[in-house]
Amino acid sequence: MKILIVVGTRPNFVKVAPLDKELKKYSKFSSILVHTGQHYGSEMSESFFNELKLPRPDIYLGVGSGTHAEQTGKIMIKFEKVCKAEQPDLIVVVGDVNSTIACTLVAVKLGIKVAHVEAGLRSFDRTMPEEINRILTDSISDYLFTTCEDANENLLKEGIDKEKIYFVGNIMIDTLLKFKKRAEKKNTFEKFDLNKKNYALLTLHRPSNVDKKASLEKILRAIKMISYKIPLIFPTHPRTKKFIKDHNLSSIINNSNSIILSKPLGYLEFLNLMINAKLVLTDSGGIQEETTVLKIPCLTLRKNTERPITVKIGTNILVGDDESKILINTEKILKNNYKNNYKIPKYWDGNTAKRIISIILNNI
Repeated sequence: MKILIVVGTRPNFVKVAPLDKELKKYSKFSSILVHTGQHYGSEMSESFFNELKLPRPDIYLGVGSGTHAEQTGKIMIKFEKVCKAEQPDLIVVVGDVNSTIACTLVAVKLGIKVAHVEAGLRSFDRTMPEEINRILTDSISDYLFTTCEDANENLLKEGIDKEKIYFVGNIMIDTLLKFKKRAEKKNTFEKFDLNKKNYALLTLHRPSNVDKKASLEKILRAIKMISYKIPLIFPTHPRTKKFIKDHNLSSIINNSNSIILSKPLGYLEFLNLMINAKLVLTDSGGIQEETTVLKIPCLTLRKNTERPITVKIGTNILVGDDESKILINTEKILKNNYKNNYKIPKYWDGNTAKRIISIILNNI
C-alpha cells in the first residue's frame, strides 16, 4: 500500500513524525514524504527534520511564500504531477494549513482516498483562513481522525457520515511525550539568562494579530507591562518581526530590558522553554494543547479557539487582544491564583499514531 504523507509547516512536522515511524514498522506500507515547502529555511523547517529524526522528504515542492491563492494554487499544480507519477493508494494530510486543503482537493479530484489527521476542529470563525481549510478538507476526506469528542460532534452536525469518523486522540502529544525528557535536559532557558518558572514565553503569528496594527499594538503594550513583573522571551516569527518593524512598533518592546527577542527556535529548544515557563502567551493552536498536557498556564491571544477542550478542562484561557484581560489573568498566574483543576483529555496519551495505523491496516 503506497501512502503519501504531506507536510508543509512546522506544526505538520511534529504531527507526521510519529506516523512516519509507526508506518515503517509494517512491510505492508510504502510511504513517501512530500514537503510542500510552505515553511522553508533552517529555522522554519530544516531543524524540525533534524530534531524529530524524520527522513529527508522524498519529494520537495518548494512553493515558498505568497498569498493564500498563490500558495494554494502552486501546491495544487505541483502536487497533481506527484500524484499522477506515484499513483498512491492513500494520501495523509494533517492540520489546517494551505498545504492541507490544496493536496486534499487534488487527491479527491483524482479519485485518491484521503485521511485527515486532526479533523473536526472548529473555531466557528470563518474570518480565519484555517477555519475554511478545516471545513473544506473534512467535507471531502474519506477518513477523519479526531483529537477529541467535541470534534466528532462537529463533524456529525455538519452531516459527515459517522462511519468516516475515528476518535484517535492527539498526534502532537505523541511527539511531545516522546521528546519531553530530551527537551528537559537542554539548558535553553539558562542560555537566555532566565530562571526556571520565573519567566513568560510569548509566540505571535496569526494574521488577526500580527497583520493588524491596532491589535498588535495592544498586545505589545500588555507584554511590556508584564515584563515589569516577570522576564519574557519572545521567539519572533519572520512575518511578525517584519510587521513590527514596518509599522514602527519596535520601540514598545525594545525599551524593556526584560523582553528577550530571539529568532525562531527548534522544537527541542522551544519545548525546553515551554516546560520551564511560569506561563505561556500565544495565538498558536498546538501550543494550547501542549501547555494543557504539560499543565502550564496558557493565555491565548485570540477571541476564539478551535481547541475548546483546552479551555474546558485544560490550562487555557482566551484573552484576545484585550489588554485588561491579558494583565488580570497574568496577575492571577503570578499570584498562583489561576485555575488549578487541570485535566488531560482522553487519548492524549502518546499512542495516537498506533491507533491511526491500526485503523488504516483494518479499514483501508
